[in-house]
Formats: sequence, structure tokens, C-alpha cells
Amino acid sequence: MMHSRHLTATTLRAIRPTRLLSTVPSWATLDPASLGSSPQPHAVCNLVNGRWNSDTEKSITIPNPLDKNAPDVCTLPDTQVGEELQPFIDSMRAVPKSGVHNPLKNVHRYLELGEISRKAGHALSTPDIADFFADTIQKTVPKSRAQAMGEVKVTADFLNNFGGDNVRFLARSFGVPGDHYGQFSHGHRWPYGPVAIVAPFNFPLEIPVLQLMGALFMGNRPVLKPAEKCALVMEQFLHLLHDCGMDKKDVDLLNCQGPVAEKLIVEAPVRLTQFTGSSRVAEMLLEKTKGKVKIEDAGFDWKILGPDVGNVDYVSWQCDQDAYACAGQKCSAQSILFAHENWEKAGLFDKMQANAATRSLVDLSIAPVLTHTTKSILDHAARLLEIPGAKLLFGGKELENHSIPEVYGAVYPTAVYVPLQELLKPENFDVCT
Repeated sequence: MMHSRHLTATTLRAIRPTRLLSTVPSWATLDPASLGSSPQPHAVCNLVNGRWNSDTEKSITIPNPLDKNAPDVCTLPDTQVGEELQPFIDSMRAVPKSGVHNPLKNVHRYLELGEISRKAGHALSTPDIADFFADTIQKTVPKSRAQAMGEVKVTADFLNNFGGDNVRFLARSFGVPGDHYGQFSHGHRWPYGPVAIVAPFNFPLEIPVLQLMGALFMGNRPVLKPAEKCALVMEQFLHLLHDCGMDKKDVDLLNCQGPVAEKLIVEAPVRLTQFTGSSRVAEMLLEKTKGKVKIEDAGFDWKILGPDVGNVDYVSWQCDQDAYACAGQKCSAQSILFAHENWEKAGLFDKMQANAATRSLVDLSIAPVLTHTTKSILDHAARLLEIPGAKLLFGGKELENHSIPEVYGAVYPTAVYVPLQELLKPENFDVCT
């Protein structure tokens, strides 16, 4: 029987550490401690042509992901096609194909962006600002403190790496001698001009920042469409960039739903889109844009353990981390484990169950699943258990005494064993993969 700790939502709020005394940066427009607790939710804004606004007829409300009885975390503009979207379309259309800068135009911007990157990296490396972003991440995409701080650190390291001359060096050109006297071939790293970034929810700071800064470094003019559930994280990061010296007209921030973003990408037209998300949406964008998309789509990640057994404790820990950290919502999350019977005999599955039993909502090592409901997760597990020879190793039930909203998933870490010969049958393969 898997051991677990059951606590009420009230107890969770009492135990989970808060930073009520932390310093809120001067450029910030929110206090993370008030998210999901203040009766007045934070109002996320759009940014277009250097102007922050929330002038939309409709809005999207983001509930507290840990407590359905608590106040909402934030609201954000639900930008609609027509007059509300038009300023974003006009903003993209105003960007030339040669970009904002390139090796032959506005070359001073390479050094300017290097300095902005240095300042932003330094800011994220300071404890108060690192805590500010980690707290904000945890309030919108609940994950353990180690996972949230890890995301901040990776982002800070990236920004520090491109401080000084490194943006300019990133745009290094090349030259090739010709086949007769006086002839040379020169190549330059050239921007696309108007570009779009459609970012995911699971890494609300790290993924969009790395993609956004790369686009800016090379002279592009991006419009950023973050995931609705965590849009406030990138809103605050843009405030940080402005404080570090970035022109407010360098990036547009669009809060909307998917079809509206598609309208912008197709009609502007955006010359290249960086998309991170589901393979279904990626395929649709590829068709709509005639291939003008760079894709980091959802992965189905395998781990294969052959007949040679060793370091069982470490392997079981790594399997647990890969499968259940961030509630299994990482791009690299372990989706399926193929294990030789020798590993089962060595007790791997029992050790994985023991590791999973130490996870808890208290430290957010168990967290809400933000893309599936509890019912859909348990229905899928039930369908797997209909396969001949399948059995539940652990989990397979809803968290007890939680207040997670019904729109999210609240399930204990779960593993279902399916015999390989059954998985390979056509009627079972799609269900298992």
C-alpha cells in the first residue's frame, strides 16, 4: 500500500513557505504573495507598439491552481479578431524584412542588447529577484521550489552568457575566396524581420525568454504569445527588460486564445513562428503558414532498461524524477518505461513506488496537471487496465483532501504495467502511446 500524507488546503497554506517579507522589485507590477489570495486578481496587460493596455471587451480569468475556493490568480485580455487585434497586425506589417538591425544596419544594437542581457542576467542572479520570479512561477504553474529556482537559474545563466560582445559575436559572418582574382563570397546572419513566438505553460520563464532573446539578438521584431495560464510571468520579465534599457517597442505581448494568434500569424504576415506545444497545433500551423514554423512539439519520451542490472537505487530515483517532476509536464518527461524482467526481479518497480510515495502537495513535488482533468487521467488509466495482463503498480486515484479546481488534474503519481506483447497489438498500441 503506497504511503501518502493527506492534508487539507488550509493546512497546505499554513505549511508551504511564503515570502511575505521579500522585496518586490521597483519595476514589478505585482506582488507574488498576493496572487491567488488578494480579492482583486492581478490584471495582465497587452503590450503593442510600446504601450501597455488591457482595452479588450472580454477577459480570461485564471483560477488559483491549488485552491478552487481561493481568489483567482489573474485576469488577462482575451484579444479578439478585428479592432482589438489590428494594432498587432499593423505593428508586424511595419517591420521590414531586413529587421530592426542586421550586419549592415543599426549595428549599435548588438552591443546594446548585449548590455541589456548582462543587466537582466545580473538581476536574475540576485536573491530577491530570483525569489520574485520563482514565487511567481509557483503561483501560476505549481512546481517544487527546486524546479522553479532551477528555471530561474538556467535563464540567468543564458542571459549572462550573452552579455558584452557575445551578441555581436553570435552574428559572426563568413567569407569564402572566389574562383578568380578579386572574387569573394560573403555570408551574413540575417534576421527574418516580423516573427512570432508561441510559448508553452510548463516553463513559463525559461523557454520564452531563451526564444525571445535569441530573436531580439539577431534583429527580429517579435510578438510573444504566452500560454494564458502563466502569461503574467513574461509580462513581469518584459518589465525587467524595460528597466534594463530595452525599448518598449522592441517586443509586443499578445494575450489571446489560439485561433486569434493564428489569425495574426497568417494575416500580418509573420515571416517565421517559433512554436512550442502540442503536435496537433504544430501540424496545423505548418499547413497554414506553408512551413514557416520552427517547432518544439510535445514529446513521447521512452526509457529502455536492458538485461544488465546495476545501481537500482539511482535508476529508480531517476525514473521517478523523469516521470513525476513537475507532475510529468516537462517536455522531456518520461512517458513510457521498457524494462527487462531482470529489473522487476531486482525490485525496481517497488523502489519507484517508494520514491513516488514521498511526493506531496506540501512541497509541490505533487502538483496539479494543467492540461488534463482528473477524470480524463483516471479514464485513461482505466482503459489501460482493460488490456490483458495489465496491472496497476501504484497510484491510479485522485488526491485526497485537495482543493485543486476541476479543470485541472489532481492524481497521485501513477504507473500501469502493460505486457510488451499486448502493447504491440494494433488495438492497444495507440492507447499505450
